Amino acid sequence: MFSLRSKPVFRYTCRYILLYNLLVADTAQLVVTQVLFLLAVGRVRITYAVCGTITTMANLTAGISPLTLVIMSLERYVAVCYPLRHASIITIKNTVVAIIAAWTVSSPINVTRNLFLIEYSYEKFGKVLMEDYCTDVGWIPNSLCDDYDRAYNAVVFVSAGLTVISSYTGVVIAAKSASTDKASALKARKTLLLHLVQLVLSLSYTFYYPLLLALATTVRRIVFVWVQDVIYVLFIVLPRCLTSLIYGLRDQTIRPVLLRHLFCRSKLSV
Repeated sequence: MFSLRSKPVFRYTCRYILLYNLLVADTAQLVVTQVLFLLAVGRVRITYAVCGTITTMANLTAGISPLTLVIMSLERYVAVCYPLRHASIITIKNTVVAIIAAWTVSSPINVTRNLFLIEYSYEKFGKVLMEDYCTDVGWIPNSLCDDYDRAYNAVVFVSAGLTVISSYTGVVIAAKSASTDKASALKARKTLLLHLVQLVLSLSYTFYYPLLLALATTVRRIVFVWVQDVIYVLFIVLPRCLTSLIYGLRDQTIRPVLLRHLFCRSKLSV
């Protein structure tokens, strides 16, 4: 994130602005989930209201990543299929509007989940400590909320997946045209494939709680705790870290700047 703010080429190029937004969402997601993880490890019990605030932030930031990846895929599609109109369509203003729209779409959907608490007493959620450590499942004890989450995740996964696949198909078709830059089209195809992999990884968090619920009733407590740690790393931490590695090491413009900041200027010059 520091590298992407260190040079004007990153601050005023649309795809780097989108990447910065993606990293902000992933970093916030890592911070919030790590707080929840440390609370669970430390056996710290908190009120329903505090837990609800933390889990709502976790769900909000988790929903930003797939939406941002969709926007990034469309940007690559326009760059290859409409190169002459790319500068007029993908502007900084339109990019900022798209980012605001992504946050705007994700926010009400996550706030809507809180409406399932209307049937419960506010006093309980404001003052009473939770019986167990804070989780998204334990905060809202309502099966309707689970159905809502599954429906929302299915819609996001299908719509985002179709958008990325359609963009990839459009780039492949455009690559066969004689007027298309072959090198640019090939690079865009690889980028869109990475977006598809990232999309699957970013939505892997939707399997986190269902797996935990299934394991909780089938394995012993000590085994469950160990497996929970492994699942947390695979489904929550790893997908967010891969974003920085994929772009930071693959992009020819970012790589030297990133290495320069990681290893310090003196070491790099030597």
